[in-house]
Amino acid sequence: MSFDDLMRDLKARKYAPVYFLYGEEPYSIDLVTDYITKHVLTDAEKSFNQTIVYGKETDAAQVMNLAKRFPMMAAHQVVVVKEAQEMKSWDDLVHYLDQPLKSTLLVFNYKYKNPDKRKKVFARLVKETASMETKKLYDNQVPAWITGFVKDHKRQIDPKAAMLLTEFLGSDLSRIAREMEKLFVAMGKDQTTVTPALVERNIGISKDFNQFELQAALGKRDALKANRIIRYFDQNPKDHHISVTIGSLYYYFNKLLTIHYLKDKSKDSVAAAIKVHPFFVGEYMQAARSYSARSVVNIIALLRECDMRSKGYGGNNIPDGELQKEMVFKILHA
Repeated sequence: MSFDDLMRDLKARKYAPVYFLYGEEPYSIDLVTDYITKHVLTDAEKSFNQTIVYGKETDAAQVMNLAKRFPMMAAHQVVVVKEAQEMKSWDDLVHYLDQPLKSTLLVFNYKYKNPDKRKKVFARLVKETASMETKKLYDNQVPAWITGFVKDHKRQIDPKAAMLLTEFLGSDLSRIAREMEKLFVAMGKDQTTVTPALVERNIGISKDFNQFELQAALGKRDALKANRIIRYFDQNPKDHHISVTIGSLYYYFNKLLTIHYLKDKSKDSVAAAIKVHPFFVGEYMQAARSYSARSVVNIIALLRECDMRSKGYGGNNIPDGELQKEMVFKILHA
């Protein structure tokens, strides 16, 4: 089931006897789990009918014993196994799946990885229960997720602000959601749009010295700004490690290469091909005009070489800061 389908059923009080929530991305798993623990039972019912255990501290036999109990003075009981990926003796659970108790909501919160679906117990959990798989988002999918999250909270976000948040917070949706909640509080009721300035003030991101601005400077062949940014990175290596810079530029120039080989270079076509918001297409098109396809291929080869050198291959002993400066110089002159 999808997250939306699962939540729709829960809000309609259409409950399943077993929920198997699993996958690499924990955010949606925790959202569903939290909704069940907060809304299925009243506060008075929870003391006798809601049990939360942890995978490291229990096994399938103990979970089954809990699940087989009948609710006391309530229509349902809730049993949640958090960190279920740590639980042992999963195979024993097959016996409960043969005839689960309908008055019990047994919830498995199985995070950060996928189970071995070749095993009978996991195959049945995925097929026969209210199961939901979550997948970690790619970096280029995160801005759209942020935009949707903001929209769900009845607000708007500047596309550049979404890119800044992605760069600074990565693809950890739980962390992004926490930071966004802080931003909403800082905005108050009167401000409805999340702007780059708001992000900078409240999350500590520099709007002038970040990977996004480095890409933009290189795309315009703005040597002064690009070198100013790379010096800032050198002075703040913990926040701007060379591997992050190389990775960011690698994906950036791969997008430019994609543009060069597109037949349809309309705004919507380019946005879809390189997976960016249409708002940014103009900047990418300008950069593609600044660098020929051959130059982009050479830059990608250079970035691969710098990545190897940064990891010590070839006897490289140049400090990361100097290597970054050399890399930017060569890109600007490609």
